[in-house]
Amino acid sequence: MKVLIVILLNAMLVDNFVLSKFMGICPFLGVSKKLDSSVGMGAAVTFVMVCATLCTYPIYTFLLVPMGLEYLKTIAFILIIALFVQLVEMILKKKIPSLYNALGVFLPLITTNCAVLGVTILNIDNSYTLVKSIVNALGAGLGFTLALIIFSGVRSRVNRADVPETFKGVPATLIAASIVSVSFMGFSGLFSGMLG
Repeated sequence: MKVLIVILLNAMLVDNFVLSKFMGICPFLGVSKKLDSSVGMGAAVTFVMVCATLCTYPIYTFLLVPMGLEYLKTIAFILIIALFVQLVEMILKKKIPSLYNALGVFLPLITTNCAVLGVTILNIDNSYTLVKSIVNALGAGLGFTLALIIFSGVRSRVNRADVPETFKGVPATLIAASIVSVSFMGFSGLFSGMLG
C-alpha cells in the first residue's frame, strides 16, 4: 500500500508530466485560461489515461509480447487512446455541450497528447504491475489536473497585472509557466529511495 501511495504522489508532484517532464504543454497553455475548462480538460485527460492504461497493459503483456510484436506498442497504444478520446468527446458533446465547446480543438488533441502516450509507455518501461500502472496513470492525470488548475489561477493574476507591453500575452504566459515549473522542482527527491 505504501508503494502505491508513493507512486501516486510521485506521479502527481515529483514527476508531474507537464511541469517536470514537459509533456502535454499544448493543452496546458491552451486550456488553462479558465478554471472550468482546466478542470474539464484535467478530468478528461485523467479518464483517458486510466482507461488507456487498463487496456494497453494487458494488450502489451498478453498479446504483443508473446507474439514478439513489442515494436508495435506505440501504434497500438495510440489507437486505444484515440478510442477513449472519441468516447469522451461523444459523452461531453451529449451531456455537457458547454464544456465540449469550451475545450474546442484541444479535446481531440488528447489523442496526440504525449502525456497520455507517455504514461502508457512509461508504465511498461518501469515494469509496473497492472495495479501500479493504474495508480501511476491516476497520479499522472491528477498531476496534470493540478498543474492546469494552478496555472489557471496564475494566468488570471498575470492577465490582471500591469505587465510591460513587450511581455503581454505569450511571453508573460511562458514566463509564468516556467516559474510554476520551477516551484514543482521543490518536490524532487521527496520520494527518492522509496520506489526502489
